[in-house]
Amino acid sequence: MDRVAALRRVGLVVLGVNALLALAKGGVYVSTGSLAVGSEAVNSLGDAVYSLVIVAGLYVTTQPPDEVHPHGHERIEPFVSLFVALGLFAAGGAVLWQSLEAALAGGTTGAPGVLAVAVLAGGAGAKYLLYRYCLRAAEVHRSPALRAAALDNRADILTALAALAGVLGASVGLPVLDPLAGAVVALGILYTGLDIVRDNVAYLVGAAPPEDLQDEIVARALSHPDVEGVHDVVAHYVGPEIDVSLHVEVEGKRTVREAHDIETAIVATIGDIDEVDDVFVHVDPRELGEWKDGERVGPDRGEFGEAD
Repeated sequence: MDRVAALRRVGLVVLGVNALLALAKGGVYVSTGSLAVGSEAVNSLGDAVYSLVIVAGLYVTTQPPDEVHPHGHERIEPFVSLFVALGLFAAGGAVLWQSLEAALAGGTTGAPGVLAVAVLAGGAGAKYLLYRYCLRAAEVHRSPALRAAALDNRADILTALAALAGVLGASVGLPVLDPLAGAVVALGILYTGLDIVRDNVAYLVGAAPPEDLQDEIVARALSHPDVEGVHDVVAHYVGPEIDVSLHVEVEGKRTVREAHDIETAIVATIGDIDEVDDVFVHVDPRELGEWKDGERVGPDRGEFGEAD
């Protein structure tokens, strides 16, 4: 299945599961009055709303390039993730306020019962499956929005378990544990929002990729048998993808066609890295004195074979 179809399918699955969980938890909250279950219902409702945003956002980001966006629409995806984070901050803040008020009042009244335990345990199981599903899809298709969804589902596992502990505590005569569990759920929601912001800000401000990926870029350039060194390497995020520019050092007595072939080969091998989008190579001939001995990286023969 291609990336477009896969991303849209994952978005719809996440939306459907979160909507069902929100309905189930909301129904149990109405019947039991448990704040732990209620906070989980709010959490799942927020998940359903942001899942709808993800579905719409992925539809936009998977559109083909056009005259207005010649590089495609993938760079919009980090903004979708940040919108998810804003929704999580709002939901987490509301749940935390309600839970603290209830805790100061002495806790909730009544016993949540078996139904509350069942819906929270089932929700934790469903969230674990969604976490694994979204994480794998995010890794395969390099999707910040799906990674945000995976992180949210991972946090939801812990918050569901915290809510379950609160429900069980209220059932054995410790009603204050129910709103306290709701507060833990709220903190988990807020932390997930912060995690998503931290991940996606790097995509928007042009941060450098991980060091091991930068090393791979340099190694691939140096693996060409005609390249004596590499300098002025700049790799940075443009949305979820990476743009690369670098200078390669070659002997100058070459035809334009030979220089072109060297450049084309390096662009191709660096472009084969999944995360890389555009590659720009400048060829520096020795005779022009542009080689920078203090910054050069020695040749490391690899993909293109041994030097002559």
